[in-house]
Amino acid sequence: MTTTHAGPDGPDEAALAEAVTPGGEIVTCDACPVLCRIRPDKTGACDRYGNVGGRLTRMDPLTMIVRRPDLVRAAGGDWTGNPFEARELFVSAIGAGTTYPDYKPAPFIVGSCIDGVDMVTVVSEGVFSYCGLKVKIDTDRPLGAETATVRARGEAVGHVTTAEYGSQMLSLGGVHHLTGGSKKEGVVTCETMLTLANGEAVELAIDGGAGVVVQSGAAPVVDGTEEQRMRVGCGSATIGIFAGQWAGHADEVIVVDDHITGVLSEHQAGRFLGMRPAGIRVRGRRSTPGRYFQVASPGLGWGGTDIQDPLSIIERIDPKTAWPGLRLLMVSTTGEHFGWFVLDAALRPQEAPMPPAIVAAIARIAENCEPALCSVLFMAGAGGSLRAGVTENPVLLTRSVQRRITKVTSGGAPVYVWPGGGITYMADVAAMPARAFGAVPTPALVAPIEFTLPRADYVALGGFGERVRPLAEVLAETLARGVMLPPGAVFPLP
Repeated sequence: MTTTHAGPDGPDEAALAEAVTPGGEIVTCDACPVLCRIRPDKTGACDRYGNVGGRLTRMDPLTMIVRRPDLVRAAGGDWTGNPFEARELFVSAIGAGTTYPDYKPAPFIVGSCIDGVDMVTVVSEGVFSYCGLKVKIDTDRPLGAETATVRARGEAVGHVTTAEYGSQMLSLGGVHHLTGGSKKEGVVTCETMLTLANGEAVELAIDGGAGVVVQSGAAPVVDGTEEQRMRVGCGSATIGIFAGQWAGHADEVIVVDDHITGVLSEHQAGRFLGMRPAGIRVRGRRSTPGRYFQVASPGLGWGGTDIQDPLSIIERIDPKTAWPGLRLLMVSTTGEHFGWFVLDAALRPQEAPMPPAIVAAIARIAENCEPALCSVLFMAGAGGSLRAGVTENPVLLTRSVQRRITKVTSGGAPVYVWPGGGITYMADVAAMPARAFGAVPTPALVAPIEFTLPRADYVALGGFGERVRPLAEVLAETLARGVMLPPGAVFPLP
């Protein structure tokens, strides 16, 4: 089994002995500030560390990310059975252990030669009090007002943030929810983030808004209804995309949308196609030609509005411009709602059979709508303990990351490092191996983080060069397993 301490000659016996009480009975875990006292053959509060034979032991195997299916193997498998190149295997931090209380070198500092270059990967599991989740929910349905509180099991765990193109956005977690409220709020926030980060479903309720079930890679369920499609665009964009396919088959098209409703004959796209003005004026605030704001309130009806009858957004029909027989298509931004009308002699819209060309055009809208999904991004700042586990002068690591000399990954998955000071990064949990995250009762999430750079650069930034262990030695002496990243994820090595 892996331990919390590892050096160039294997486990650091002197440091490990500090956790063993006389008689080898109870050990004190120093992997987080809780300092659990663990009895023989038991685990601490996080279930990640246990007392094995009087030694503090990381209970999960070290996870290796492999490039090829034939290198996948269970913990304890024979890593020397088949030859492989170092570039086909990446040491992740999952199962590695932590650097807490900050001063210790990272649990594993692994050296390998890739394409003739000596590389070092420094891995550890970070204990993150400063972390949160950004959740993208593909839906036009209104979830709640911006800044509205998001709750799990009745506790505040985040808020609604600015909606993006075809998606509602939530910001969950963060240090204020983890530590700034009641103990129950912190516990529920941590458990909610852990569940979502590990790819499982969570039920959330938004103050003054909807209830939603969220799970990474799954369709959102809003007030009991599973979403099917992410809109192709706003009403104006839908007009621009499909105008050429409607011209000649419809005299007017109104695309109903909560944000920007489009009217084809007024829109620049309709004008460029030489369409005759139709004289149908919709409700709302006219922005630019063919683009209307606030035609209705948000809701579960057409285009994310509260309307069920699309004709209700027509304010007036100009008898000087419109004509009997005018063909009107009304459609939503996903193609889920549509109606075909023809103006009678009194210029009143009458529902009529839909021509095949219009049926095909509506099907094309649906075809261009991607499946509605939830995306969960983990966001955290790599602070003192993580950087101190890499080098005795942490600012040099920060500068190396900012200059892109050092590559940062999380469980082998690529991350986006925010510009500016520090190492603040985001990672898609769907790109990581299953159950890559843990938690400690402080409360805080535990997440894997890896720093990879040329060995010469590692030494230059004051790294612990004497603790670098060859990859083959780590595999021979450590309980490890090999897994592949989820389909579509980018392998961390070139």
